[in-house]
Amino acid sequence: MQDTSTTPPTGDVEISGVADEFQNLHELVRKARVNLDQNAWDYIIGGTETETTLRRNRMALDEIAFRPRVLRNVADVDTSVTLFGRKLRLPVMLAPVGSLETFHSGAAATVVRAVGRFGVAHMLSSVSEPGLEQVADAGPDALRIYQLYVRGDDAYVEDHVARAIARGYSAFCLTVDTTHYSRRERDLAKRHVTSGRSRVSGRSFQAALDWRTVKLIKDKYKIPLILKGIATAEDTAIALDHGVEWIYVSNHGGRQLDHGRGAMQVLPEIVRAVAGRAKIMVDGSFCRGTDIVKAIAAGADLVGLGRLQCWALAAAGEAGVVRMLELLEDEVQRCLGLLGVNTFAELDGSYLHAATATNAPSVFSAFPLLEIEPYRY
Repeated sequence: MQDTSTTPPTGDVEISGVADEFQNLHELVRKARVNLDQNAWDYIIGGTETETTLRRNRMALDEIAFRPRVLRNVADVDTSVTLFGRKLRLPVMLAPVGSLETFHSGAAATVVRAVGRFGVAHMLSSVSEPGLEQVADAGPDALRIYQLYVRGDDAYVEDHVARAIARGYSAFCLTVDTTHYSRRERDLAKRHVTSGRSRVSGRSFQAALDWRTVKLIKDKYKIPLILKGIATAEDTAIALDHGVEWIYVSNHGGRQLDHGRGAMQVLPEIVRAVAGRAKIMVDGSFCRGTDIVKAIAAGADLVGLGRLQCWALAAAGEAGVVRMLELLEDEVQRCLGLLGVNTFAELDGSYLHAATATNAPSVFSAFPLLEIEPYRY
């Protein structure tokens, strides 16, 4: 695929035309590829080293089949949930992604406006423009969460917590699986330094992060705390002992530790360890409505979307993100109805069954129809 652009798109597709242009999620992926240069494209599709964890994320989802029930009267399917005291149209959060400005000039401000228009949650990465206060101003009515990479001492952490509270963020998140920056070989092979990698000042503080900082936040502030990057029952138990309200199951989209487990392989272990004492988020290659349904049936409360968010943003800015959410809502509604339930509350593990994946796992295996497009990936 030849590069067709050297800068991220600056404008949005007109709202009136976006539904006609994008009638399937894979069409957003295709348009994103047209709009992005090779460095930006590799940044979002790649993982670390062998990219094994990335592929296992998708494989773990594809190895789950459904057990549908019938004759259940599903004439009134409702895809909404209530979290953080807010009603959301879907149990979806647009996950924290660094350097969103790579995909659209409006970066996180554009995303949070889309979230506010549609009605899901947004988590802002501390290494994405335009910053905590500006994103709050762009999406005052959106359900906003702030995620921090620790780049300073206790005062640095406390400053960010206090600022998030002051600007109406509903929760605060610490990412805990980035003590060392991984080897992103797609970038290294090209000698390409991303904007995120260039922000290395203070990285030793993230490497030194331990449970003391969790205790500091819980002792001093009332805002709900999320730990992102939990991957074992053992660490879940420690988090619960510290009063953490949300466990965020994530392997950074396969971009940190290579040869890790897929997120949906980890999720059941975390659900058992939590045993209803906290809420659970999960991300890791969730790209379709059926993926969201599988996660909720398996015990998650909220599903994070990373790469799909970036593809939609690169494809058509704010309108693209809204359209992506509309398509997901349609997929979720149909999936719930065909499973024989009207709400997410009716789901449980009995609707899931282990199965053999039919597609080779990859970052694109959720979009098999990409193969019939004039662009190959």
